[in-house]
Amino acid sequence: MGYKITRFSFFVSVISVLFLGTSSCRTVRSAEGTQAAAPTTVRVADGWANNSVNVVVFRKNSLVTHQGTQYTAWYDADRHLVLAKRKSGTMDWEIQKTDFTGNAADAHNSISIMVDGDGYLHLSWDHHNHQLNYARSLSPGSLQLTSKIPMTAQNESAVSYPEFYRLQNGNLMFFYRDGGSGRGNMVINSYDTGTQQWTQLHPNLISGEGKRNAYWQAYIDRQGTIHVSWVWRESPDVASNHDLSYARSTDGGRTWEKSTGEKYTLPITAASAEKAWPIPQQSELINQTSMGADERGNPFIATYWREAGSEVPQYHLVYHNGSAWQSLQLDFRSTPFSLSGVGTKRIPIARPQVLVKNAGDKASVLLLFRDEERGNKASVVVINKLADATWTIMDLTQGSLGSWEPTYDTELWKEKGILNLFVQKVEQVDGEGRANMPPQPIEVVEWKPAF
Repeated sequence: MGYKITRFSFFVSVISVLFLGTSSCRTVRSAEGTQAAAPTTVRVADGWANNSVNVVVFRKNSLVTHQGTQYTAWYDADRHLVLAKRKSGTMDWEIQKTDFTGNAADAHNSISIMVDGDGYLHLSWDHHNHQLNYARSLSPGSLQLTSKIPMTAQNESAVSYPEFYRLQNGNLMFFYRDGGSGRGNMVINSYDTGTQQWTQLHPNLISGEGKRNAYWQAYIDRQGTIHVSWVWRESPDVASNHDLSYARSTDGGRTWEKSTGEKYTLPITAASAEKAWPIPQQSELINQTSMGADERGNPFIATYWREAGSEVPQYHLVYHNGSAWQSLQLDFRSTPFSLSGVGTKRIPIARPQVLVKNAGDKASVLLLFRDEERGNKASVVVINKLADATWTIMDLTQGSLGSWEPTYDTELWKEKGILNLFVQKVEQVDGEGRANMPPQPIEVVEWKPAF
């Protein structure tokens, strides 16, 4: 009897390994604890808090560091765009209130910033199917801005979700949606620091063919590879989100390929897209989350959805191990909820951010999130070694942050492995409603994990 049980257990283990790439695997719960030193918090200033516009997950970026100076931006109580900078690691901020304003009452209309390789600050703000709003600093390191200026004057009349990314050579990428939900196209512009000019690389990298649109997340790894993943949405209703797809570029966004190296014919469509993980509609699959990559350039996607047969959406890591796509379900949640309808939703959990260090089986992962089950604090799942599939959870803040979602300083993380998190307590009313919350402190939470 003992011999048979041993053989059967071994057989099951072999089968599990063989089919790992096509079936969801779960972590083993580990006792909750802390990693490394406790986080510290640095206050910046008070900001608008009547909705989540200052803290939506798709701010790329809310914080950015260049050559030892960190920059940030937010809307104040008067809906003015405010800039600030400090020497990294210090407490004192230089704050500049600009003449620019935005419709902060719409949580889509967030502010995104980035610094190019020459030290110029670039920013874009106040979009939900609107004319492009873009400016840059008058000189390197300055908080004084140009007036509103066009980038390319192409496809700039119906902009949403502006995102900046910095390449290794200091040039910038700018991603945005052209058109409305369910029928928009993904546009990519490229900025050359030598000419200080923008050009449009793709007016339509991912096409919904007039039937759907892609809600993407992107990341540029240490090798300079641009990773993009997305869900498809068939209508303005969030419940129509489905499937995770993937593409990458190794030449600065000019050409694109699948994880296998197969070249895409552009634009990418639902029929031609690589499916990283199949997820049906009506699965509470959220859009616009985050990506990362390990030190070998293997992509990681953080998101959440509800598995078939369950009522509870769980956070998931979908990642490529160099051979196949894997899905790791972090099954610590117990509260059901459902996504449906249009507009910015009041959801009991935040869309996650994923940060990765090391590589392969030794990859270490942070998943940043907020959950009503944990008192709406800024929390983090820590996976010290991916191959062990065990995790701990710790809270990075003590009090509730309301409807906050995580954004962080991507460039500081890449350079030094230090997490700087943009934090503010806000209240999001379902739809595009406006809460009645006074201005709340904007803070930066600083923390370095032990791995």
